[in-house]
Amino acid sequence: MSVKEYSNGEVTIVWEASKCLHAGICVQKLPSVYNPSERPWIKAEKASTQAIIDQVFACPSGALSIKGN
Repeated sequence: MSVKEYSNGEVTIVWEASKCLHAGICVQKLPSVYNPSERPWIKAEKASTQAIIDQVFACPSGALSIKGN
């Protein structure tokens, strides 16, 4: 199982690739943070902590979660 973490210094986005349904909600809600054509594809520093938390809770598959720093 591939699990990657991306931090903005306040919270860490945890992405579990095996759970991802590629629904695109993350890219639609925060395109400045999520860009599948770039590496790393998640740039947590590009949005506020609250915006990230709100978006992560909208993930339909549960592939994204939050870990406090």
